[in-house]
Amino acid sequence: MPGRVDRFAWTPLWIVGWICFSATAASSAPRVRVYEKDVRFALAELQKQCGGLLQLKKVDWDRVSKQFLKETKAVKSPQDHLVLLVRLLARLEDGHASVRPLAKGKNVRWPDDDKIKTGPGMFWCKSGGKILAKNSWSSAEKSGLRAGMEIVKVNGAPVAKWLEKRSAELADKIGFSTAQHAYFYACHWGLADTSGTRLQLEVRDLKGKKRRITVRYAQANPVPWGPAFFPENLHGECDVKYGKTPAGFGYLHVRRCPGDLPEVTDKALAALGDVPGMIVDFRGNSGGGFDHDAFLGRFIPEGKQIAFRKRYSSAGPNPYGGPVVVIVDATVRSAGETGSGIFKEDGRAHMIGESATAGVSSQKTTIELPSGFFSLYVSVRSNKGRFNNGRGIEGIGVPPHEVVEYRAADLGRGVDTLIQRAEELLREFPQRKVPYDPARYGWSAR
Repeated sequence: MPGRVDRFAWTPLWIVGWICFSATAASSAPRVRVYEKDVRFALAELQKQCGGLLQLKKVDWDRVSKQFLKETKAVKSPQDHLVLLVRLLARLEDGHASVRPLAKGKNVRWPDDDKIKTGPGMFWCKSGGKILAKNSWSSAEKSGLRAGMEIVKVNGAPVAKWLEKRSAELADKIGFSTAQHAYFYACHWGLADTSGTRLQLEVRDLKGKKRRITVRYAQANPVPWGPAFFPENLHGECDVKYGKTPAGFGYLHVRRCPGDLPEVTDKALAALGDVPGMIVDFRGNSGGGFDHDAFLGRFIPEGKQIAFRKRYSSAGPNPYGGPVVVIVDATVRSAGETGSGIFKEDGRAHMIGESATAGVSSQKTTIELPSGFFSLYVSVRSNKGRFNNGRGIEGIGVPPHEVVEYRAADLGRGVDTLIQRAEELLREFPQRKVPYDPARYGWSAR
């Protein structure tokens, strides 16, 4: 949520490992051929280890190999080598991939890692082909930007062109597993820049009037926290918040997936009681690790089992058996995708979202390079192979049953369109799309 900037929380994985390392490269840099040997080894091993995913994502590895064998000839130092390897891994289109230091590389520093970036105090979303301000706080709010306004131009360029250029710059150094992963990154984390940056915006307000706004970056966390607007009076910790919507439905926001997620969910379900329907919102979920079966078991009536695709048993002291709507988008990554995805794929809930999840969910391996400077941490297989008709999640994501975009008028009133749509669905649950029937399992609204 808006607040102080956590320097490490939003930083892409490939940079985190280099923050706070010594400013000097290794004093005795090896000859250039050592770097070339690393790159040749990496290209061969990545093709061997990641070949299935490269094929899935339609990555032309021959073209990538030619490009980076040529570029490695310009590498003169361990720092140059680090930058080249980071850029090489970005071509895997793997949201988990990172370059990690070995003993000889522990003092190698990422260029300009002392520049602290911050957000502009806004996130963007697409609606009807337009780009809207999803919300506004801090610098953006002070500049006069309001949620629901249409972003028309950025620094004189049409917003679509600006986003296209920004996305290309980001994709040169960051691996994006899917197109939706890249797009949502650009509209959230990707808006970050150094403090003091000025962003010239041309916007159209909710009455259709064009305005010019200058946003000066000061201090705003660029990490997406989830919905545009939360229901009021939520309880709980940062990882899991809970409460009720204005219509009286239960609301559970799962921001991260800690190991004790099932037990934390018990507390939320006990507090919510026998609500007529439940919204489980995963937007902004950055992953983690937890017992998936035990978590879904909290949404199966006591003493019951479901087995539409996989068998699950009721679990926990306060299991909930009513209708459930899950909300996702492409800010949902890794364990957040498997955690939300089992509700849809295994027949328990209806899923809505602006888009499919990020498609960043995989099994990983580590490849040590011959020079002893760095290792490569990369995805080799997709998680949840039964999802998406046997194709898994990596490079695809979990598509919702129904795509729902924000409406400008809703945002202008401080209303989250997707939560509002979830309430509508819970009033008349779409049973034709969800195998689980609450009545069949002994649940009835009181």
